[in-house]
Formats: sequence, C-alpha cells, structure tokens
Amino acid sequence: MLEVLVRGGQVVDGAGHGPVPADVGVAGGLVAEVAPPGSLPAAGTVIDATGRYVLPGFVDAHSHADGAVFDPDVQAALLRQGVTTVVVGQDGVSYAPAGPVTRAYVDSYFGALNGPHPVAELPTLAALLAGYDHRVAVNVAALVPHGTVRHAVLGLADRAPDPGELARMRVLVEAGLADGAVGLSTGLEYVPGRFADTAELAALCAPVAAAGAVYVSHLRGYEERTPAAVAEARDIAARSGVAVHLSHYHGPAGTLAGLVDAARAAGAEVTFDSYPYTRGCSLLAMVLMPPWVQEVGVDAATDRLADPATRKALAADWLPGLPARLGWDSSWAERITLAGVGAPEYRWAEGRTLAAAARAAGAAGPGEFAAEVLAASRLAVSAVFAFPSATGEDDMRALLRHPAHLAGSDGIFAGGCPHPRAWGTFARLLGRHTRELGDYTWAEAAEHLAGRAAARYGLAGRGQVRAGYAADLVVLDPAAVADTATYDRPRSLATGVADVLVNGVPVVAGGTPTGALPGRGLRRG
Repeated sequence: MLEVLVRGGQVVDGAGHGPVPADVGVAGGLVAEVAPPGSLPAAGTVIDATGRYVLPGFVDAHSHADGAVFDPDVQAALLRQGVTTVVVGQDGVSYAPAGPVTRAYVDSYFGALNGPHPVAELPTLAALLAGYDHRVAVNVAALVPHGTVRHAVLGLADRAPDPGELARMRVLVEAGLADGAVGLSTGLEYVPGRFADTAELAALCAPVAAAGAVYVSHLRGYEERTPAAVAEARDIAARSGVAVHLSHYHGPAGTLAGLVDAARAAGAEVTFDSYPYTRGCSLLAMVLMPPWVQEVGVDAATDRLADPATRKALAADWLPGLPARLGWDSSWAERITLAGVGAPEYRWAEGRTLAAAARAAGAAGPGEFAAEVLAASRLAVSAVFAFPSATGEDDMRALLRHPAHLAGSDGIFAGGCPHPRAWGTFARLLGRHTRELGDYTWAEAAEHLAGRAAARYGLAGRGQVRAGYAADLVVLDPAAVADTATYDRPRSLATGVADVLVNGVPVVAGGTPTGALPGRGLRRG
C-alpha cells in the first residue's frame, strides 16, 4: 500500500535527468516507485502535481540553523524554499561536543550567528543529533566543529598542542565521527580555530579521511588571501588524504575557479558552496576589529573595548587602515549594516548602516561607535557587508555554475535584520538563476541543490527521486518559484513551493505547514 502518491507532475531526479512525466509513490518513509503517469495504485494521501515539478528535497550544504531550527518560523523559511536537510556545525564553532565551560564560550562568542540552543548540555554529537529526532520538520546533519574541540582541550591558548593534547583532540573528533558526524569543520578566521597550524589540522583530518568523511573549511582568509588559504587546504588534504570542501567561496571567479580546477586536476577531491548574493554576513568584530579583539576572549575584549584609551588608540592606529585592509574605499561604513546587536539598548541600530547608526548616536565616528556597541554587547554583534568591488554579479554566477559547486545559504537566523540568504537562497537559485537567467537547466539545478550535497556529505539514500531513497520531496511551480526576502525585509518567505515531504510525511501541504515533525538527526552513511 502506498501512503502518499504524487501524481501528474514532472520528475527532476537530482541525478541529472528530467523533467520527465512520472508519478511517485511513497511508503514507509521511502520512495517506493517512480513510474509512468497513471500506473501506480491509489494512496491514503494524493498530491496533485499537475503542471508542477517534483524534485528531491534540497540539502543546504552550509547552515547556521543549529539551534534556530527548533523555531517553527525558521522551519517554514526552510521548507518554503524546498530545503529538507541542513548541514550544521559549520565554521568550527558549535554546541557539541562541549562541556559546561566550552558551551558557555560557544554561546557567548558565536551566539550572534548560531543563536541559542534549547538543550543546556550537549557533551556528544550523538546527543546533539538525537535532540533533532521528531522535534523539527527538517533533517539535520552535523559536522564536528574543530574550534569547539580545541577549546575543550586548550581553551584559548594561542599555541600548538603538545602530543597528549593533540591525542585528546583526536579522540573527540573520532568520537564525533563514530556518532555519525558527516565531517570536520574549521573556522580559521575565528577563535580558537585561527590558532591551529597546518600540522594540527592534518593530524585531526586523518581520522576524517579514514572514515570517508569530509573536511569543511572556512578558510584562513578570502579575497586576496584566498590563494594561500586554498594552498593550505590542499596541503592538509595531501598530508591526511581527506576530501576538502570550501565554505562560502566567493571572490573573483577566474582566480577562484582556477584554484579549484588546479586542485582537482592534481587529484585532490575539492568542492565548495556559495550563495547567490554579493553581500556577506559575519561577526562584526571579525570584519572590523584588530585580531586581539577576538583572540583575548570575550571578557577581556569587552573590558578593553569599554576603555576610552583603547578606543582612542583604535581610532588613531587601526581604523584609518580599514579601507585598504577590506578592499573598500573611504565609504566603508556605508557598506556595513548591523544585522544583530546583543545589547538591548542598541537594538535600535539593527538594519542601519554603521555610518548612519554612528550619526544617530552622535558618536565620534563609525569605528568608535562599533567599539562601543561591541563592548555593550559582549561582542555579540553581527553585520551584513558588501563584498569588495572586485567581486561582482558575474563572478558569483560563474561560481554557481562550476561543477564543484554545492548550494549553501550560510543562513543566519539570529538578529533583528539578518541577511536574506537564509530565507531566499534556494528559491533564488531556482527562480532567478534557473528560470530567468538560465545558469542551470532544471536537471542541473536539482543536482546543485540536492544530489551533490547529499553525496558529498555521505547522506546515503538521499538527494534523488529514486526508488529506495528517502522520500524527501519538493513539489513546486517552475513558473512561480521565487525569493521575496530582501535586505530591508529579510524574513519574507519564498513562493512557489506548495508541497513538501520529509521522510515521507507531508510537512507543507498547499503552501501551509502541516505541523508534522518527521525530521531526524542524520548520521553519515
């Protein structure tokens, strides 16, 4: 007996085929059969897909929904784009495996990106993954976060681990992989990940390679630093044998694509994710402030930034060099918009450019105002920022089309005025880049948005509309699917996706969430 029958649509299978007229039968959470129209028996639930496409549920290769995914509004934001699986634990900092001290650090330092998690203690990846089972509407796969592991062993020590410490870190990585993690992530511009050298990372990637998992890296620099950063990733791969995935890859396409092509031609297994926007979002302190603001820890940085003498020194010695360091001009403060501000007394500044907020506050300048807000917020401030002028729409589109590309939103759901990519990436790739611009065929789109990420992260039996595969399915109108989220209205839901199944259970029906919670914490393999 079929439980669900999706009939009358055209299947785009995620393996490079379609759209082809076919009906899809679902039973036991799996695709039971993909068959010619009208050939399958009746089912308890019938979805009329006439005039629509049936695609595999999309896999967001880079998401910060770690804790936010428990929020029904966040689930709606994902499902209305057709996203049925998110990969979390990104950038080397997340909630598990973490004891109380490390968890407190993660909550404080990365809270502006990952938001809060409802579970107070997550000592293992197994506990994290189990916590998603039937408590959310989408599936969640997780990476072992290197920075969290390092903090658990070394705290914020800026040095190489001794052999015993490295062994303890490796044990934590191996335990996470045994719990089902899909790989190891690093954030080499964040703390404490930035303190790790290549030897440490290669040693920790050895068990990742042995498990057939993937090394996922926020590189040690972007823009003009990308060649050296990619060279380091290749060195780690050469030393450990690990497959490499580059996070939120952006910049001049000729250079960046060439780096990936050269690595792949030399035998390295390299992929990357990117999103269809020319603005990014991260911690304001990382974008704007000198390294010590992150490196000394939240408490010490807060105290120093609250000191008028420190702010005066920043204004004199650091801030004048910002345009050159960021690749911007003298209007740099107009290119940064405050997305989330931890201090309640400064929430009014969310959604304003740093320059406008500084003027409204009567501050001496935007840099001084940034230091003031960071101190008041204990560094918990995120910002949307324009990429350097050398990176444009054509560069972004060229990277989207690259054969090593996977779709990833880098979605951040925290803050009063977050980046719209969390609400719009996948719908934008379909509506604008597939239907309007022709960057993908529909068959290619399903590969970029689903099939490749499922394969890359070892999510066996997902990412395709195929008999025996998990029934994560999206039924969409190819003429209507579109993103509506903007920088001014970032939480606006996508349109054109009316029916979604997760593990064979309808979670969106006729455009409305059903309230079902069939999501699972996914284990590798």
